[in-house]
Amino acid sequence: MPEVEDTSPPLLELRDLRKSYGDKIKTEVLHGINLSFGSGEFTAIIGPSGSGKSTLLNQIGLLDRPTSGSVLVQGKKTEDLSEEELTTLRGRTLGFIFQFHHLISALTVTENVLMPLWLSGLRDREVAEKAAKEALAHVGLEEKAHVRADELSGGQQQRVAIARALIHHPAIILADEPTGNLDSKTADSVFSLMRRFNAELGTTFLIVTHDPRMAERCDRVIRIEDGVVASDSWRPKGG
Repeated sequence: MPEVEDTSPPLLELRDLRKSYGDKIKTEVLHGINLSFGSGEFTAIIGPSGSGKSTLLNQIGLLDRPTSGSVLVQGKKTEDLSEEELTTLRGRTLGFIFQFHHLISALTVTENVLMPLWLSGLRDREVAEKAAKEALAHVGLEEKAHVRADELSGGQQQRVAIARALIHHPAIILADEPTGNLDSKTADSVFSLMRRFNAELGTTFLIVTHDPRMAERCDRVIRIEDGVVASDSWRPKGG
């Protein structure tokens, strides 16, 4: 039986993406980026400081609008969406993990994990708390559910951040230096956790990192230099 060609659009696509800053004098930071990402990818985005990685991540995360070009999510162009529509799409499709996990120290672990659901307008407390319990079980922190966030270790806080990113089952998780503030042993643990969710849930991970060891363990490595894609390589299967 012949193989059926998959004609569905990429999960995420960037078409001739450009971003400039400044009013009178424009400085272009991204110079016509063309990339696409499919479901279940585990990709590192690397490059020197000032190369445009963070700007690119902000564009992918729908946190900033491009100067020109398109960001398409599941085939849907985003440049003409209203701010409200962008917020809805971002909340439904994307999860975020940062180097500094941005937990609210005065809230409990559960309350921090629930933030994306509260922001999306979910008001069913029973449904929300069940989702938080499942997310914390995934990262092995069920027993910390009612502890304040500032009472956790750095590695535990990053696990809470991962649970928060996963709670609404996003198709894509954007991770900006997710292990940059951790010791090597804890960093390995957090990386393994992301790898597990990628394999088990099919979640696409796009990880900005300066850590060459982490990049080498990803399936795809995109190098950004001076606002352009300098290289885009895949690790051989089984490598």
